Amino acid sequence: MVGKNTICTGWAVLVLFAATGGEVKAQNAVFSPEVIQTIENSRVYDAFWSVIVRDSTGKILEGYNFDKIVRPASNLKLLTSAMVLKELGPDFRYSTKMYGLGSQSGNSWQGDIIIRGSGDPSISGTFYNKDRFHVFEKFYRALDSLGIRKVQGSLIGNDSYFDQRVYPEGWSWDDLTFYYGVEINALSFNENAVDLRVYANNSIGEKPHIEWFPFDTDYVEFVNKQVITPAYSEYDESYRRIMGTNTILLRSTLPQNYVEKESLSIMDAPRFFVDTFEKYLSQGNITFSRPFSIESHTRNWESSRYTILEEHQSVPLRQLLQEVNKESNNFYAEMLLKTAAAEHYKTEGSTELGISLIETFAMDMGMDIEDLEISDGSGLASSTLMTSEDLSRMLVKMRSAPHFEVYKNSLSIAGRDGTLEHRFRNSPVAGKLHGKTGYISGVRALSGYLESASGQPLVVSIITNNYTESTSYVDSVQEEIIQQIYYKY
Repeated sequence: MVGKNTICTGWAVLVLFAATGGEVKAQNAVFSPEVIQTIENSRVYDAFWSVIVRDSTGKILEGYNFDKIVRPASNLKLLTSAMVLKELGPDFRYSTKMYGLGSQSGNSWQGDIIIRGSGDPSISGTFYNKDRFHVFEKFYRALDSLGIRKVQGSLIGNDSYFDQRVYPEGWSWDDLTFYYGVEINALSFNENAVDLRVYANNSIGEKPHIEWFPFDTDYVEFVNKQVITPAYSEYDESYRRIMGTNTILLRSTLPQNYVEKESLSIMDAPRFFVDTFEKYLSQGNITFSRPFSIESHTRNWESSRYTILEEHQSVPLRQLLQEVNKESNNFYAEMLLKTAAAEHYKTEGSTELGISLIETFAMDMGMDIEDLEISDGSGLASSTLMTSEDLSRMLVKMRSAPHFEVYKNSLSIAGRDGTLEHRFRNSPVAGKLHGKTGYISGVRALSGYLESASGQPLVVSIITNNYTESTSYVDSVQEEIIQQIYYKY
């Protein structure tokens, strides 16, 4: 923590008097007075700051508290995605298959239709021009082309590729209502969320109108207790899914004529997938004689009893990683973590096995795993811990990895795209920083690759913990530090 009583002696020893009790702490610090001054003069001088700058060889050029353990938030995705890239390779694709168990007789299929989940996080509209039914339409057309109108059996969803623990340890219940805290399951649709739209176009004091994707499904129940307030009043968001149910309470207050969009989580992801797909087929006049079901056991898929009616392959991993790092998508990070485990160990993918792969990878990268505590793959768990020293060391070593350009291109570009699109826009750093942001309550992080004003390639990491000011203000201080580093080298 940098405080008002900090005494800076250039490149020598930084002495910090604690704000309470006058305790003296000494640290060997290689830090410029300008950066120290920036932190001291800010309103977040009393937060905990961990900063490190390395050159392309890994030499530490500047640093403060870089050997101290901090919560990295989504900066953990830098480590997760690097491991996944090594394990799966940039051209890895998911394969989701639709099997027929039985045979066709005229316009009927005598038997069951089975969707075998592969852990694909992208069965949504993200890579298909926002067409969230893209994969469902592909499967529907396969059945339609065979002339099948009636299935004398069930639609079955098989999610045996992953284990049945749908949440990593350490996730807060407060997060489980929202898109960033959804279930992790091998058979997932629309990132396991419904997309809610709220239109405050009624009179003041009345309830706003709501709609949701997919097709106002009755898979979820919305209890609409929202109220429209006068125009230009403050919007106050309040959503909560009752745990163990698909009942979602809406208690927001919305200014008149306000439109709100929010993606909210569902319970029982494979059931949501199959329920939605069956309804989609029904709209195309393909029906089933028996109710759908979900199974979590594996089958002998190579048996001649099974016919592959259609197969969908995802976009390659090189594109999926951009959703992880540019967009900081927790769901993708967790799905890829379990996938890496399933592919490596040839068993059902789990968060625990994925974490073991991260730890092995971290050791290979020279990281001190004694300073590493990992609870998930995305960094949403506040129990995840590491040092910026280790994180930056891994980033340097990734420069010599076989697929470094794929890795670097998965990161946000300052002022251009992803979570950095609206940052550094009027700064010379725009276009010069490939970075990963991180945020959970009280944590803001920014790490990545910076090309300095002189063209020198640098690795930078700034992780701020325990702040009480606004996140946008912390962003501004971090950006000022990055800009100082940019000019200095």
